[in-house]
Amino acid sequence: MWWIDLALKASRVGLLGGLLTMVAITPAQARVTRIVIDETIAVKPTANRDTQDVRYELVAGRAFGELDPNLPGNAIIQDIELAKDPDGMVRYVASFVLQKPVNLKQASGLMWHDVPNRGRVFPMAPQEQAFGDIMLASAWQGDNSGATAVRAVASAQGTQFLKVPVARNLDGSVVTGKVLARIVNRSGLSSQPLLVQTNPVPYTPASLDTAASSLVSRAGEGTDGSVTDEVRIAPAQWAWARCDAAHPFPGTPDPTQICLKNGFDPKRLYQVVFTANNPYVLGVGFAAWRDVGMFFKTALADDNGTPNPVAGTVSRTIGRGVSQSGNFLRGWLHLGFNRAENGSQVHDGLWPIIAGRRIALNFRWAQPDGVLELYQAGSEGPQWWLPHADPLRGLPSAGILDRCNATNTCPKIVEHFGSAEVWALKLTPEWVGTDGLSDLSLPANVRRYYIASSNHGGGAGGFDTSLAGVALPKEGPVCPGNNFGTGALPANPVPHTQTVNAIRVHFRDWVMTGAEPPPSRYPTLAARPGEATGTLAIANKQAIGFPTLPGLRATVPETDFIMPVLDYDWGPKFNAMDGSGVPSNAPPPIKQVLRMFAPKVDRDGNELGGVPVVLLDAPLGTYLGWNITAGGEKPFHAGQICDYVGGMIPFARTAAERVATQDPRSSLQERYGSHDGYVAAVSRAADRAVSAGFLLPVDAQDLVQAAQASAVLR
Repeated sequence: MWWIDLALKASRVGLLGGLLTMVAITPAQARVTRIVIDETIAVKPTANRDTQDVRYELVAGRAFGELDPNLPGNAIIQDIELAKDPDGMVRYVASFVLQKPVNLKQASGLMWHDVPNRGRVFPMAPQEQAFGDIMLASAWQGDNSGATAVRAVASAQGTQFLKVPVARNLDGSVVTGKVLARIVNRSGLSSQPLLVQTNPVPYTPASLDTAASSLVSRAGEGTDGSVTDEVRIAPAQWAWARCDAAHPFPGTPDPTQICLKNGFDPKRLYQVVFTANNPYVLGVGFAAWRDVGMFFKTALADDNGTPNPVAGTVSRTIGRGVSQSGNFLRGWLHLGFNRAENGSQVHDGLWPIIAGRRIALNFRWAQPDGVLELYQAGSEGPQWWLPHADPLRGLPSAGILDRCNATNTCPKIVEHFGSAEVWALKLTPEWVGTDGLSDLSLPANVRRYYIASSNHGGGAGGFDTSLAGVALPKEGPVCPGNNFGTGALPANPVPHTQTVNAIRVHFRDWVMTGAEPPPSRYPTLAARPGEATGTLAIANKQAIGFPTLPGLRATVPETDFIMPVLDYDWGPKFNAMDGSGVPSNAPPPIKQVLRMFAPKVDRDGNELGGVPVVLLDAPLGTYLGWNITAGGEKPFHAGQICDYVGGMIPFARTAAERVATQDPRSSLQERYGSHDGYVAAVSRAADRAVSAGFLLPVDAQDLVQAAQASAVLR
């Protein structure tokens, strides 16, 4: 529109303030009707590329939006017709935080639109501040639970929240349905909360009469969903209540906790199914994130004349999310939300980070905090970009990009993963489909990068933390999930940071100037140029070529070690293609277990097929995308995969130490000779990564200096 073009031109010559006096006659873009600024605080300045200080500030507030349920882009939201106000509109309040240059003349024109992770906003990278970029984070998770609880005002350094309506039947009556919750690795006579990941289950029982619910305990569960020794607990043996030694059973009524008359056995898992009222219309979060992003990208002001704090400074935007938030982006794009209400494209790029599925959000009774433990949705329907048939699950050919291709609103996409996403977060169907018969094609607007043998989000990096006997923790890392346990092996240090720094620069250039990023690099079934065979195989020890290593059971990783995709029967009203509808089975029966794949490994057990990473090319041990859950005080998952953290098995220092432990891998001295030899290996690895485009020269220099300062072979 003419006034947007005029505003962009005016901002470049300092006339934006004058233009904002015209807001009474200029409509806001998207359907954010009002914004309120709650807080503005200064942040530490960062030097930019010209060595001039770019002072930044954080602006936090709330966006008030309305949705027209009759528009096709909104009608896809589950239960939106049951969430209307008397005037037929659906309304929400989304918190947001902007990080922007105080002097907008120093803004680069690029805005990163971040998806908060369970309400959390990750810090803006110094690299982005050096460029003069703007960062926006806005709420999407409307379950009003724990970290995402709705508050009266927004905070520049707090968690983000979204207020959405609950569904009511058209006659005004309450919507009810079955909800499942679990308690694991808890013990004693105290009551226990119902959690999803670390937040409370967002629904409570309609009745505290335990006869209206069902509570069972289990001695064991396999990764394939098999159950051992399930026992029903009689209604008289438990209560919806808070209790402890001072307030024994039946305790004080509390719909968020369970009090068990004879106490909880830490060796057993407890699972409850109850009838709940008032489901949140969580799919509104897709539209809210869309519209807040569009407002700050294009609007001069809201309907009341409150200025957009970055009006006229944003020419390109990239949506970005990590883990749960990256899955949100994939689901958001799949359902067509990169098309604004006015038909225009919202974001120019999307960066789903360490995320290979679609968020389980747009169905009734969704629990978006889930991490894909048993009975948690998220792998239904197409997880791949281009149309591909799903004969194993009886689904037609489809892909994530179908809707945006139909409306010409597809962004440029970069996705990157580590090994933990393969082993615990059910990634590989995105690469090879559910049948695993062939590699699936990538479209020209997608780049895929695999950081082999790495943890979820990467490790701490460095070199001494990888050396046997130096700074290795006595306990393994905490396994993510609902009180899951801890790993038996030390944490995997292979970092993502330096690789991400390089990817960020390539992605910016791709979106801002059209410069092509490096070609995709990830494991495939078919051999690529320079490879004798493919680098992807069935996920078991023999197929991937994993060696027998000291400190590990000889058979790991077994066929049933990986967390597979489980084909659930959610009931006849659930739409598996879109992950929407109304599930009626709690828990859902498992129809089949899909075959999973994993990267092949070299003779040390380190994965093949990824982008060059210095610590992998100059290794100090075997770096695993998986860990094994230890026993101890949290024994239920003992011996199984430690959800989605990695582990590490250091090399022996000398040949004598290697022989003494029957370690088939060469020792550090046999590999590198001396400390100087190791530093030389790091230098060569850094040069290779820089040449391939996956390491910035400044980071390469820092890594070589860190290797020189390390204790390796001193």
